[in-house]
Amino acid sequence: MRIFKNISFIVAALSATSADAQDDWRANYTLYGTPGIIDMPSAAAPADAELSATVSVFGDTQRATFTFQVLPRFTGSFRYSLIDTYDRSFDVQYQIASEGEYRPAIAVGLRDFLGTGRYSSEYVVATKTLSPNVRATAGLGWGRLGSVNGFTNPLGFIDDGFEIRPDDSIDTGGTVLAGQFFRGDAAFFGGVEWRINDEWVALAEYSSDNYDRETRLVGFDRQSPLNFGLTWQPNNTYQLGAYYMYGTDIGFSATFMIDPTSTNFPSGLETAPIPVAVRGASLAAAASWDTPQVQAAGVAALGPIMDTLGFRLIGAEITGSTMRVRYQNNDYRAEAQGVGRVARLLTQFAPANVDTFILEPTRRGIALSAVTLRRGDLEVLENAPNAAALSYARAGFSDAAGPAPAFGWDDPTPAFLWGIAPYLELSLFDGSEPVRGDIGIEASFEYELRPNLVLAGAYRQRLAGNRNEVGSISKSTLPDVRRTGQRYGAESGNGIENLSLTWYGRPGRSLYSRFSAGYLERNFGGVSGEILWKPVDRQLALGAELNYTLLRDYDLGFGFRPVCSDPACTLLSGGDYDVVTGHVSAYYDFNNGFEAQVDIGRYLAGDLGATFSLDREFENGWKVGAYFSLTDVSFEDFGEGSFDKGMRIEIPSDWLFGKPSRRTTVTNLSSLSRDGGARLRIGGRLYDVVEDGHRGQLAENWGRFWR
Repeated sequence: MRIFKNISFIVAALSATSADAQDDWRANYTLYGTPGIIDMPSAAAPADAELSATVSVFGDTQRATFTFQVLPRFTGSFRYSLIDTYDRSFDVQYQIASEGEYRPAIAVGLRDFLGTGRYSSEYVVATKTLSPNVRATAGLGWGRLGSVNGFTNPLGFIDDGFEIRPDDSIDTGGTVLAGQFFRGDAAFFGGVEWRINDEWVALAEYSSDNYDRETRLVGFDRQSPLNFGLTWQPNNTYQLGAYYMYGTDIGFSATFMIDPTSTNFPSGLETAPIPVAVRGASLAAAASWDTPQVQAAGVAALGPIMDTLGFRLIGAEITGSTMRVRYQNNDYRAEAQGVGRVARLLTQFAPANVDTFILEPTRRGIALSAVTLRRGDLEVLENAPNAAALSYARAGFSDAAGPAPAFGWDDPTPAFLWGIAPYLELSLFDGSEPVRGDIGIEASFEYELRPNLVLAGAYRQRLAGNRNEVGSISKSTLPDVRRTGQRYGAESGNGIENLSLTWYGRPGRSLYSRFSAGYLERNFGGVSGEILWKPVDRQLALGAELNYTLLRDYDLGFGFRPVCSDPACTLLSGGDYDVVTGHVSAYYDFNNGFEAQVDIGRYLAGDLGATFSLDREFENGWKVGAYFSLTDVSFEDFGEGSFDKGMRIEIPSDWLFGKPSRRTTVTNLSSLSRDGGARLRIGGRLYDVVEDGHRGQLAENWGRFWR
């Protein structure tokens, strides 16, 4: 029960979501944490974008699985298991056809296609709802799913090679076992789900998995191919199950589901926006900002008002009938919502002769875009049906390069911000200890020398935890840039997490720049420079980054390990290391919630290669993605996992608490930190800073314009 106890508290946090109305018949989650019956897969697909976490146990088998419905028909899973040893595996399933009146749903899947191969199997499966309360599944499996009453592979008529299943798995895992796919003996499996009522479902299945490995290595006693179970799912948030497995064992599972397209607070807890002020018929008596002195006074009056509403005024000016306002959105995650609230305020504040507003949201002191709105459109559309779509169609979007408005506001609030808060740091998926963690106190600060010049840092003090219990570190021929990362601050329990000075700039139209210097992350200090080309209305962005970094001391103090002058020097015996790294990057926003990124260059261990990333972002701020890096480091030299890969989940604070906030929490689910494919972990990279204020993200979030 060790892995179950250690990981259950992690996935329980995922249950903090509202329960929607029950669907007609949702997909059931198996002991593998994937759509299916009990141990066997089915062709049913979870709701699009559903994110689930499953912990399960029977006999000596324990599993923890995270599953994401990437597309309506495509399911991806990451699993951490204990059989005879700890093991990581990845699954994918694609629903070839959805269920029709007479046609069953049909899916094809790969289980443990990227791992050590301990669960390696492939299948084709069909599922049909026979009545409102009975659903049947039948499938054909290979690999482990072809190990009970197997027969000669029917694909052998294509090529005799399909009849033999090669053993091409490796102990380090992490490789695609393509040479095994749909090869070797095949076998049938199937099962039935009977919905007793809206909450309870009875399950029965015939398993084609002989559990040879478990029988041989942990003494599992498999006496029957039949499994029986009962699941309870009172809402769309969680599912609990109990099972009688293979004639000998009792099993249990708990699955927590989240719909990242929903929100706990549909209307939010923010204050209502200021209503749009409609101008009177006569403009002759309206006040105007017709002199520099009056404009300066108007900006001085506007600044404090915007500050109380969650915005920092940078400057404003009126030229003819156009008012240009540059500001920083401090509270609202979606820049579109910030644009809408500032525009409403200006209808109340701007002179009546102003017909056009140009709003320039900024982050880190750099203007992101120029959004042009006609005042008359705001007056007409505020309460109109389909107001969001109509206002977006009438808005203009352009670059905001150039000087700030002529009249700046001298913000009287302190430029020094600080805070003290608890922290929880987890280290997951270590082969010898699945969960390590610390809890403690973190003190952080940010001093804004100028809006685009920021000194920031953080210091941590551990109060409790076991992250200092670092066991033996596997040897490697690569420089030790990541594999001993757990040793940083482990013995002392405290230290400087980061301390750096960062400058942001706008060197030209559609161009953005960043320069950082200091203790850039826990492992490395040095200097980092970056430039990004990102037109406001383009889906494509291109960037380049160059870094010179040195390894920090393990005590997380101010010291560095001296630069190594001997070419033969390595870190295997505590030597010295510094490195120049750099990447060229391409970013593409598909305008459907998906964003892709490719980074090509040199990594911290001196290896050359590329990182590929794909993220899906939702209107409410959730982001789920995956990435992998392939470099010139061989799988053998890389070690366990074979190459760098993982998943990441980003959860916005306003989704959790309902109050306006730009904060997010990022969780990475990845293989062990190894040296190959390792990149500098620096915050505030330009694309992350810039993209929210450009047309693609503004369009996706424009539904919040009137909120």
